[in-house]
Amino acid sequence: MRFGVNYTPSQGWFHHWLDFSLDDVKADFESIAGLGLDHVRVFPLWPVFQPNRGLVRPKAVEQLAQMLDAAHDTGLDVQVDVLQGHLSSFDFYPSWVQTWHRRNIFTDPDVIDGQRFYVRTLAEALKDKPNFLGFTLGNEVNLLTESNPCSPEQAGEWIDVLLAECEEAAPGHPHVHSEYDAVWYEIEHAFLPEHAATKGAMTTVHSWVFNGTAQRYGPMSPESVHHAEYLVELAKAHAKDPQRPVWLQEVGAAQPEISAEQAPRFAEQTLANVLTCSNLWGITWWCSHDVDRALVDFPEREYELGLLTTERKVKPLGEAIARIVREAVHEPAGRTPIKLHGDRPSWGPGGAFFEEWMSLARDGVRASIELG
Repeated sequence: MRFGVNYTPSQGWFHHWLDFSLDDVKADFESIAGLGLDHVRVFPLWPVFQPNRGLVRPKAVEQLAQMLDAAHDTGLDVQVDVLQGHLSSFDFYPSWVQTWHRRNIFTDPDVIDGQRFYVRTLAEALKDKPNFLGFTLGNEVNLLTESNPCSPEQAGEWIDVLLAECEEAAPGHPHVHSEYDAVWYEIEHAFLPEHAATKGAMTTVHSWVFNGTAQRYGPMSPESVHHAEYLVELAKAHAKDPQRPVWLQEVGAAQPEISAEQAPRFAEQTLANVLTCSNLWGITWWCSHDVDRALVDFPEREYELGLLTTERKVKPLGEAIARIVREAVHEPAGRTPIKLHGDRPSWGPGGAFFEEWMSLARDGVRASIELG
């Protein structure tokens, strides 16, 4: 069982790529390793790394390689997201897909060729690093369909093409893709459950209860603290391979839905529940460090998600995660199978199937999910 954290730099957020400080990165990684975590997920900004379709900046790639070396020195493995893409309510596009050069990032052949070139360039620098886990195509790329519409067939083809490029350029690593929960809950969404559950080395799950779960049922309700477990089981139901691993790649305690005082208890209960799931590869908390309030225009919930402050001081939530990591035992529970029914909205908060699964959870029954 792997326990890690999504790395949010303590200094400058992801804008740190513009003023890269290896000393700050090293100090951040030391503070993360001090919690007993074993991996980080890191986020190059696409326009910083590939400002032109034919140019991936050598200096940026060198800094990313230095980041992996710094992580290795502190005992951390690294998963590298490629196309950022979307982060914390901001979208990052290079100028060559915007304004006068506007092109769809999921369907335009030239853009996809540029993305493949970007993957190959990063792979050449990282593939032999002993702590390189693999690539994630991007962070919650399905959020970008609002400005880059595509069909389900086009979304699936885009995933296939880029995952094939990842495997060819850096063979033998667990390359994956990630989506936010519209892939499971929104009926006309182009990215489909079968995309999430069949493409790539593992299924990734991002569990956020500010999606309506905490608002509807309460921050510490059974529905909220079982939400990550539910998504893992829903993902497993759609896999063709019954042994396919699932990675809880994002889970966090976002304010104001979950208060700072509730966050440690929320983490304890959420992770205790998800650790009863079989085929769980690992858990990666969002996120490592808070966002400096000198940086403006973030949604309020983004500022204090960290396990550590911007001064790298461990917060009560960080203490709770460290304790969970020390004491955690992954013991898959026996489960009562129930048949999945309805469509995607039925599976989300307030939906009929969601309510059915959660009613069992409230009664202490661990349920698995089977396709009807």
